[in-house]
Amino acid sequence: MSGLPSFRAVMLMVIAVLVVTVAAGGVVVILGDDLVSTSGPAGEPGRGPRPQQPRPTSSPTPRLDQIVPSAEPVKDFGEGGPSVTPTPPRVLAITPAAVPKQTRFRLGELAHVQKVIVVDAGAVKVSGTGLNLLAVDPSHFRSWTPEPVADQPGVWSALTRGELVADAGTMRKYGMVLGAMYQVDGGPRLRVAASATLGLKGVDGLVSADLGRSLGFAPGVAVLLHGKPGKIRESGVRRLLGKDAQIVLLDAADRTAKKRAPEQQQPKSVNVGRPGSYLELYKASATRCPGLSWTVLAAIGQVESSHGRNNGPSSAGALGPMQFMPATWKHYGVDGDGDGKADIWSPYDAVPGAANYLCANGAGKGGEKLRKAIWFYNHSWDYVNKVMGIAEAYARTYA
Repeated sequence: MSGLPSFRAVMLMVIAVLVVTVAAGGVVVILGDDLVSTSGPAGEPGRGPRPQQPRPTSSPTPRLDQIVPSAEPVKDFGEGGPSVTPTPPRVLAITPAAVPKQTRFRLGELAHVQKVIVVDAGAVKVSGTGLNLLAVDPSHFRSWTPEPVADQPGVWSALTRGELVADAGTMRKYGMVLGAMYQVDGGPRLRVAASATLGLKGVDGLVSADLGRSLGFAPGVAVLLHGKPGKIRESGVRRLLGKDAQIVLLDAADRTAKKRAPEQQQPKSVNVGRPGSYLELYKASATRCPGLSWTVLAAIGQVESSHGRNNGPSSAGALGPMQFMPATWKHYGVDGDGDGKADIWSPYDAVPGAANYLCANGAGKGGEKLRKAIWFYNHSWDYVNKVMGIAEAYARTYA
């Protein structure tokens, strides 16, 4: 992760890293009973949606060319969390000691600063792998996260239960598994209950303030500032926090004239129309990702919802025929039928959305790249083998 070494160096100056007691040789993973997915992008899966097992049925599964997709809205599921007005952090600072109350007031008086929060921070190790964490009060910190994260009740419930919410980039970097238990060196086991794109450069995840205290985190050393993007001056922050403070500009993109080229952004729409059967829908959606067989999409659709017959929500909050977490959908969902919106519940949007997500993870390259892309959809090699087996069966049936 870029910028992480210097961030860790400062963290390690003020926080005694827990004693290493687990033998080296990779992160120790103990699988839990329930795997939870969320993003972001989110979680991002790691960022992927979680499989929803189809309900048992006494009648044979109909052929794909006989199942008609339905885009009828689901009326019995709410928006999730309460309405939260996001106040995203523009500047993150880590200081060698707790920030005094008077300094907090002076930070709030800086030009263009509209809101200030100070939280605890610390570093833990899992089999020698260091993770930088913030320890927060869920009710106070919720508005400091991106809107899809703030609106996801599972994230904040996990924190109150004493579980870990990991950044999506950290999940990918270290191959962490949602729902798994990780042994902290010299400390407790932490369950990774959710993955989300936190937007906090150098921060690997969040825990509750209570858990942070039990882990010996340094109180009041992490400062977040909200204001107009690109306007808060680093020099003013450093003047108040001192030369030893580590300052990260989270809105660096807004401070430069150069903008990201359009071709680097994820496409938000792909029109497959409204095919008359799931077979046609899978085939049309697969063209979104050159090299991806429609049978892989069909196999995932079978595992996730039995082709739209069990759309959830799942116990983890996954939604729709392809069982996306809302945070993941925020980044990879598409408007597949050209009706002007990307609807997580609509198969005409969800199936090409799944193709979009798989393609972003290299599915169109085939071979091991394809298997890895399916693994990103759900972090289980058993899941990958099941999907590939069903895809091969579809290929034989519809050859």
